[in-house]
Amino acid sequence: MPDETDRRILRQLLADPGIGNAELAERAGVTAASLWRRLERMRETGVIRAIETRIDWRKLGYEVQVSLRFTLDKTVPRAFDDFVAAARLVPEVTEIQNFLGSVDLRLSVIARDMAHWQEIYRESILTLPHVSDSDALMLVSNIKDVQELPL
Repeated sequence: MPDETDRRILRQLLADPGIGNAELAERAGVTAASLWRRLERMRETGVIRAIETRIDWRKLGYEVQVSLRFTLDKTVPRAFDDFVAAARLVPEVTEIQNFLGSVDLRLSVIARDMAHWQEIYRESILTLPHVSDSDALMLVSNIKDVQELPL
């Protein structure tokens, strides 16, 4: 279980994922050697899984972001596996999530514009197998988008 020093390190990493180790050690109040040992231990125990790059899709020309919720036909034995395999092949799908409840899966989809979205929807989304119901939510704006937790 991470102690308070580990939490300080994690807070600094969350605030600035690209920070160098020397600066991170200074901000967290530890030596470079101690920082290295603590980071290594947190990686080994799975506390830190990866340092990720977050892409602002709009700055790359993808103006449309849609969240699609699906309920699958549960009478088909391989419905889940078939659906996920097909959804993974759609390049514009950036995220696939599985849920308990009335919604089985959620896909995040990006498109350059509405014409591109219509093309993706007609050619890729409508052809996904074993769908019994779906719902689409188009992103208007992000109100809060942080990775930080109260550590």
